[in-house]
Amino acid sequence: MDSLSQLALGAACSVAVMGRRTAVWKAALWGGIAGTLPDLDALIDFGDAVSNMTHHRAESHGLFFVTLAAPLLAWVANRVHGGDGLFRRWCVALWLALFTHPLLDALTIYGTQLLQPFSEHPYAVGSMFIIDPLYTLPLLIGLGVALARRQHAGLRWNAVGLAVSSLYLTWSVLAQAHVEQIVRAQLAQQGQSGAAFFVTPTPFNTVAWRIVVMRDDGHAEGFYSFFDADRHIEFDAFASQRALAPQLGNNPALRRMAWFTHGFYSLREVQGRAILADLRMGQEPGYVFQFALAQRDGALWNTIKPEPIGYRGDVARALPWLWARIKGHDVPPPR
Repeated sequence: MDSLSQLALGAACSVAVMGRRTAVWKAALWGGIAGTLPDLDALIDFGDAVSNMTHHRAESHGLFFVTLAAPLLAWVANRVHGGDGLFRRWCVALWLALFTHPLLDALTIYGTQLLQPFSEHPYAVGSMFIIDPLYTLPLLIGLGVALARRQHAGLRWNAVGLAVSSLYLTWSVLAQAHVEQIVRAQLAQQGQSGAAFFVTPTPFNTVAWRIVVMRDDGHAEGFYSFFDADRHIEFDAFASQRALAPQLGNNPALRRMAWFTHGFYSLREVQGRAILADLRMGQEPGYVFQFALAQRDGALWNTIKPEPIGYRGDVARALPWLWARIKGHDVPPPR
C-alpha cells in the first residue's frame, strides 16, 4: 500500500509492543522506519521498466528476509538509545513492523513475493486499493493520540487504531468474497462458469468494486456497489489482440508480464508497436502499467527494450463518477 499507510502501521505496531518500556516517540520513529524500509527497492534500477515493476515487492518483501533484518535494525535502535536492555523487545517490535509491511501489500492487486527466496510467486489478494483512507485514518488517529498523551490512555488509543484498521482489512476480504460469489453466479447463468476473472475495489473504498472477466477475444469490465438496486452486473466488452503473443516469439518481457499478471493482460498493436496493458490496475481505457514490447518490421516483430506508455486520466470526470457509483447510481464509467 502507500508509504503513509505502511509508516503508520509500522509505527503503531512498534508502539503497541514497546508500550511504556521506552518513549512513545522512539517506538514510533523506529517502527515507522521499519515500516517503510521494504519499499526502498523502488530505488533500484533492474534494467528496464518491466523488470523494475516485477522486481518491486520481491526480495525486500520476502518474509524470510525481513525476519533476518529485524535483529539488525533492533541492534541499531538499542545502541542509539543507550543499550537500555531492551534489545529483545526491540527485536519483536521491529520484526512486527517489518513483517506486516509485505502482508499488507499482499492484500492489494499488485503482487508481493512473500516467499522469497524459496518462491517468486506474486501473491495478490486484491481486496484493498493501494490508498484507502478508511484503513489509514484509524492508525494515524490512534498513533497521534499516543504521541500526544504519552500515557495509558494514549497507548489504548493506539491499540484501538490497530484493531479498527485490522477489522477493516477483514471486512475487505469478506466483501471481496461476497462480490466474487455474485460474479460466479452470473457467469454460470451465462454459461461462462470457467471464465477467469478478478474482483478488486475501486479507488479509496471497499464499497464499489471493479470486475474483469477474460474472454477468448478480449475481456469484459463491470462494476458493482453494495448500494446497487440489484445484483446484476453490466459488463462492457473490449477486444484484445492476444493472438499477437505467438508472433512476438520468445519475448522475455511478455513472458514475465504474463506470469506477473496471472494472465490478466491485453495486447494491441498501436502505430506498429505491440502494447501490453496490465488489466488489474486502472480501468478502461487507461491503465497504470502499459508497455511497448516490440516493433513491427513488415511481417516480423523485433523485440525492443520495454518502454512505459504513460496515461493521464481525467480526474475531473472520474471522481464524480466514482462517488456516484459508490452510492449505487447506475452511471456509465468515463471512457
